[in-house]
Parts: sequence; C-alpha cells; structure tokens
Amino acid sequence: MAHSMTAFSRQDRDTAAGTLQLELRSVNQRYLEPHFRLPEALRELEPMFREALRARLARGKVECTLRFEPAGDEAAPTVDRRRLAALATALEEVRESVPGTAMPDALSLLGHPGVLDSRGPDMEAVKQEALALFQAALNDLVAGRAREGEKLAALIRERITAVNAQVAEVRRLMPQILERQRAQLLERLEVMRAELDPQRLEAELVLLAQKADVDEELDRLATHVAEVERQLGQPGPVGRRLDFLMQELNREANTLSSKSVVAATTRCAVELKVLIEQMREQIQNIE
Repeated sequence: MAHSMTAFSRQDRDTAAGTLQLELRSVNQRYLEPHFRLPEALRELEPMFREALRARLARGKVECTLRFEPAGDEAAPTVDRRRLAALATALEEVRESVPGTAMPDALSLLGHPGVLDSRGPDMEAVKQEALALFQAALNDLVAGRAREGEKLAALIRERITAVNAQVAEVRRLMPQILERQRAQLLERLEVMRAELDPQRLEAELVLLAQKADVDEELDRLATHVAEVERQLGQPGPVGRRLDFLMQELNREANTLSSKSVVAATTRCAVELKVLIEQMREQIQNIE
C-alpha cells in the first residue's frame, strides 16, 4: 500500500520526573533526512531515534523535537541535615584540637559534598519514558502516512480511469485516423506520380503509414497504466518506480501527439499529458 511522506504526530506524557512532549513532522524528500532537536540531558537518545526511523521509513524529511519540563518539587535543592550535623561535629573537633582555626561560613558549608542535595529527576527513567514516547509518536506518524497514502492512491486511480478512457477514445477513432491517412496517401500519390520517381514514392508511402500507426503507443500506454495500478498495491516504497512510470507515460503521450493526423487525436494526447502531470504531482508525495 502506498504511503505518503507527509504526516505529523505529537505525543505528551506526564511522569514523576516531569512532562515530556515529542513532535514528529515529515514532508516529501528524495531520501530519508532526519533532524533532531533534543534537550542536552537527553541528547544520547538521538542514535536510537535515528535507527528507529530508518527501520520504519524509507524517504522523507523528518523533524523530531523533544521537550522535557522537570517537575517543580524535583528541581528545588534540600539540605541533608544528618550530613550537616556530622560536618558541624567534625568542625568542632578541629577547633578544639587547633584553637583559633577559622570556621567556614554558611555558603562554604553548603558547598561541602553531600550537604546540599540538589539531585534532579532520575534521568535514566526519563530516557526510558522518552523512548516509549518516541515509539508511540512514530507509530502514529506511520499510520498517518498510510492514511494519506490511501487518499493519494485514490486520486491517482481516478486519473488512471481517465487515462484509460482517453486510450479507448483514440482506439475508437482509429477508423477515422486510417481514413485520414488514406486521403493523405492519395494526395501524395498524385504528386509522386507526376515526379515519376518510384523509389521516392515507395519511401513516402512507408513514412506516412508509420506516422499514422499509433497502435504501439496505445499498447504501451495501457501497459504502463496497468503497472501503475499494480505498484499502488505493492508493499514498501513505490514512489520512485511510479515517478519513472510517469516519465514513460509522458513519452508515449508525446509520441501519440506527434503522430496525430486528426484533431481529435491531438485533443486526446493533450488530455493525456494533463492527466499524467496531475498524477506526477501526487506521486511526488508518495514514499
């Protein structure tokens, strides 16, 4: 099933350590191009995020933004009274042993290891929560790309139906095309007879017959259209293959136009090119 490269997902999660918010945005791009904006404390998650994207996506520019807001009570430092009392006892013993020793001020005491408990949130737990949040966002993004892909495929199939209708119309016009070819041949024959050049006459007849013969172009158009339909139902990325098929369809439409000997065929060829360009624009968004 065709997937779009355009989708968006935002996931939020409240944890004991704080609030996590993760956003994933993807747009069309020739290759997979991930960009990450992560808090410094969670920067080491980037390789894991990148690997998860590569496992699920083949193409697209993907922007990942992760925000973390620590809980208010976790951010406030506290004094370890037990350790502070032990430090005060030790200082008193020093003063008794070495009279006149200068005692530290309050700020110095707070700077002693272990006295001020400024521990933040448990970042290992936060990282695990962030990984789970990223997975949820990635699942949502992939589902969104699948839904968008279904819509794009439906639009392309509408154009496929219209292309088949134009091919059928040209086939219907074949008797008229052949009659016009016959008239042109007779006109040229009169001129060639006057010149009395049998070899040139034969060459002109062959050239005119080839110019009006569009059976091959119609057959190739039908074959390419059938392959487009088949590719839309294939698993995995199909965008590049579909883009190639649009080039081939456009080539056949141009040849059909150049071989046209009646106005109706020219109109069909123009309509084919319009339909092919509409499909090509949609295919630019398919993975």
